[in-house]
Amino acid sequence: MMGFSWKLFYLFGILFWGFSQRWRTVESNGGSFSCGYPAIYNFGDSNSDTGGISAAMFEILSPNGETFFGHPAGRACDGRLIIDFIAENLKLPYLSAYLDSVGTNFRHGANFATGGSSIRPPGYSPFNIWVQISQFIQFKARTTSLYNQLTLNRRNPLTISNLPRPAEFSQALYTIDIGQNDLAHGFQYTTVKQVLASIPDIIGQLPQVIHTLYNEGARFFWVHNTGPIGCLPVSVLYEISKPWNLDKNGCVRLQNEVAMEFNRQLKDMISQLRAQLPFARFTYVDVYSAKYTLVSDAKNLGFVEAVNFCCGNCTKKGMANGTVYGNPCNHPSKHISWDGIHYSQAANMWVAERILNGSFSDPPLSIQSACHNQTTIL
Repeated sequence: MMGFSWKLFYLFGILFWGFSQRWRTVESNGGSFSCGYPAIYNFGDSNSDTGGISAAMFEILSPNGETFFGHPAGRACDGRLIIDFIAENLKLPYLSAYLDSVGTNFRHGANFATGGSSIRPPGYSPFNIWVQISQFIQFKARTTSLYNQLTLNRRNPLTISNLPRPAEFSQALYTIDIGQNDLAHGFQYTTVKQVLASIPDIIGQLPQVIHTLYNEGARFFWVHNTGPIGCLPVSVLYEISKPWNLDKNGCVRLQNEVAMEFNRQLKDMISQLRAQLPFARFTYVDVYSAKYTLVSDAKNLGFVEAVNFCCGNCTKKGMANGTVYGNPCNHPSKHISWDGIHYSQAANMWVAERILNGSFSDPPLSIQSACHNQTTIL
């Protein structure tokens, strides 16, 4: 009987070790456990596009990329985006855009985000969230098939070094940052009342998106809400002559109220998904609050007023009425806004530092430990 007990103990020990290896959970120097995600798959718009729209439709030119990359890098920014800081934090390479066929490496994930994308079509871009999901499904199927073929045929000259590992799709982190363009498009072509009325339908698209990814093996979701669109200089400039429409920080009050309602419904939707998919793990990230905090305290944090942007018409250079457009300011790191719509690298870094540690997340866990927020069984 004693021998049988020891055999059971040994067997459970082997099983525990196997599960721990499967989750790639490792202890950090601080004694906490890191999820060790092997890859990131990102879906979104220009806030997290690392080269998709630039490869597919129109090239993002200099001075974009000048601060960090030293050249245009497919990002509507002078340097890195929040998704880049996420990759750095998880010690993974920067994500290659799915639509960029030049020099791509998908070993540790892929980026399906494209500038102008929205949840609902039509919008500013044809690459809405459903197109991105379709691209991911095809990407997963084709890379899995190719990986399996190459591992069986070792004489094949092609290499698998740039391909994702099929088993790692269920261990990867799935990041979603989209919705701002749905609101912006509505503000541009309809009324605030109509935009508010459209939110349930916009948010209502996302559960099917998540279920589709879940059925493809996704288990770990990191979902950003939408930022304070009313604080973007491009929004404020249209209302600057109507100070009664601005809040104490100079942001367009009604637009931010709509963004907050969008975020409230998004958070409720995430809560419902937790009940529907108990084996998935969801982190709702309050990017809105982090960005609004930055805007509210810009001067004390070393930035110029949030309404000022560094580079006007950064997508192309030209001259109008004696003013040269496309030339950046001398100190981009002093600006929250890079081009009136997108944040500067300095602002992205500030926001990333605050959301990655879990300060603005539900549940309040860092991105490195977010896989522990629920019990998950595959």
